[in-house]
Amino acid sequence: MLSTEAPTGAPPDWSRVDVAVPRPSARLPGISMAGFSQHVSAFVDMAMVAHPAVTVLLDLSEGDGLLYSTRGRHGRSVVVGLAPGDLRAAGRVGTCLQIRLEPAVAARVLGPAAALGGRVESFGDVWGRGAEAAVDALRAAGSWDERFALAADLVRRRTADLPPVDPEVAHTWRTTRAHGGRVRVGGLADEIGWSRKRLSARFHAQLGITPKRAARLVRFDHAAHLLAAGLAPASVAFESGYVDQSHLHREVKAFTGLTPTAVAGAPWLAIDDVAWPGSSPARPPEPAGPGGPVPRRMAPAGRAWNRGRTASADAH
Repeated sequence: MLSTEAPTGAPPDWSRVDVAVPRPSARLPGISMAGFSQHVSAFVDMAMVAHPAVTVLLDLSEGDGLLYSTRGRHGRSVVVGLAPGDLRAAGRVGTCLQIRLEPAVAARVLGPAAALGGRVESFGDVWGRGAEAAVDALRAAGSWDERFALAADLVRRRTADLPPVDPEVAHTWRTTRAHGGRVRVGGLADEIGWSRKRLSARFHAQLGITPKRAARLVRFDHAAHLLAAGLAPASVAFESGYVDQSHLHREVKAFTGLTPTAVAGAPWLAIDDVAWPGSSPARPPEPAGPGGPVPRRMAPAGRAWNRGRTASADAH
């Protein structure tokens, strides 16, 4: 997830927030995790917008943490589907574990409707039995290394109980991501040997959105990172494959309710390479061509970050 400035114009003070990521040896395919701990209490109010992953937000604070709310629903530990719309987070950062699941992985961990159609649901409702015990165990862990290991074990145990998505569906998602959303659904269907109608139906049934909507979401995410990197909206529109700047503006508005300028100033994007190593594109992806997929180049992997302090060993 990423966020915009608070209505007061005061973004989170990242010098007061420790950010931890798992060691490379502890990372799992299709799963990213980051831990946030704020040691000096401060109130924030942020609008959070779409990311091409199903996001699990677990409040591990001893007291009150962030409250996530959208469309009349709210909770402190939640599962956020793809393209959640007007999601806000308000309160004190406290201690929070954020887990991003690629949609195909989310389907194995949370069930075939894991993308939730863009909804936000309580973690307990989605996870089911054992949710409260899982959060308690994570809260009681003595270090972020221990929390990441516990979370990884919880995820691994869940994947043993649910079947994987169709290989064709997983391939369609990977190809869409690899090309920054600059793909044609008809071309993807031809590539896997399915009709466009069958691909759309299976993709939606297993990942919760249509292939076309997925491509729009991925392209928006790519554009948001280019905006945050300082590129002018006109350049971002061209390099992300939008028809023109007005097209970019409409898409950003549709996914966030904000302008490209507001998205460019999102404070959480400023630490994306730290919390989510490799999440920001170093260059615009090339569209898929007749010769097959063109790999997407990513920015160099980041490290755990603690601005103004020395990073702790378990935050590397």
